[in-house]
Amino acid sequence: MTTRRRGIGFVRSKDLRGFTRQLATLVKAGVPLARALAIVGTHDGNQGVSLMADELRGVIENGGTLSDGMRRRPRIFDESFIAVVTAGETGGVLADVLARQALVLEKQERVRGRLQAALAYPAVVLVIAALIVMVLVTVVVPKFAQIYGGLLRGQPLPIMTQALLAVSHFLRVYSVAGVAVALGLGWAIRTWSRTSRGRKLCDRWLLRVPLFGDLVLKAAVARVAGLLGALLESGVAETQALAIAQGACGNAPMSEALADISMRLQRGEGIAGPIERAGIFPGLVAGMIRVGEETGTLPEMLRRVADAYDEEVDQAVAALAAVVEPLLIVGMALIVGTIVVALFLPMIGVLQHLQ
Repeated sequence: MTTRRRGIGFVRSKDLRGFTRQLATLVKAGVPLARALAIVGTHDGNQGVSLMADELRGVIENGGTLSDGMRRRPRIFDESFIAVVTAGETGGVLADVLARQALVLEKQERVRGRLQAALAYPAVVLVIAALIVMVLVTVVVPKFAQIYGGLLRGQPLPIMTQALLAVSHFLRVYSVAGVAVALGLGWAIRTWSRTSRGRKLCDRWLLRVPLFGDLVLKAAVARVAGLLGALLESGVAETQALAIAQGACGNAPMSEALADISMRLQRGEGIAGPIERAGIFPGLVAGMIRVGEETGTLPEMLRRVADAYDEEVDQAVAALAAVVEPLLIVGMALIVGTIVVALFLPMIGVLQHLQ
């Protein structure tokens, strides 16, 4: 993930994590915040991070706070990051909350990296398969059609071969128009999915996709639980923490559920009951939150939920990769095999004609 703001340059997620970790270490060692930012900005090799640190230091030297400076860069520091820092400034535990936020960023980056690594090989196989099929259909098939036209002398081709020739003709004649239509549909779907209604429908559909939906749900639960635990441990009020998690969960149905939970919390119902009735959270989440509310260890229980579902996300990623890879290979073999069979079926007619 890469973010860009004018005058700052590029700040990647791993750069932000390193910046947060270094700043936490310096502040915990007793270095004044402005000087700590100057040290990080001077010794960090990334120009974007250096400029960002200089800008934050300028805000502090002019009487502002670290959270004030972060609010100027919402594309780099999201709402949850700023809320945690604000709570740390208010409670005098800025170094602790920065160190905790660095751990959160590390966990998010690790999950993202594992997902990308798991999907990289299937993506490469899919691209290679598409290229092979396009070459076979648009280059090889027409040459075989010319050969069979001379050998069969007007005899009809097998149905499978005729269908393959029709597909080949369509791709050669209408490929440009097809690409334009596909791009147009992709743009329309992307634009629609960014609307409120479109996003809700897309997110609900994602949760129902076999294997992938389970992965999306577990990742969202881990993100929400970890964020709520960090916010509550930093002194953020429960209603405010739920509002922040609602905007950061990345899933519309879960965001609606969190909004309802926040409303019921304001009525004095607690968190565990509404989460259990929401119907989207797994039963383990409500059970551990109930224990946390009863024992006064809610932030700790939320962290345990986040850790448990992070592990399940890793397992789901491995399971998804284990299923997708063989499916792609088998699908590629079936498509190429069908093309080869369709190409060589007319040879039977040619041999009969020669006999």
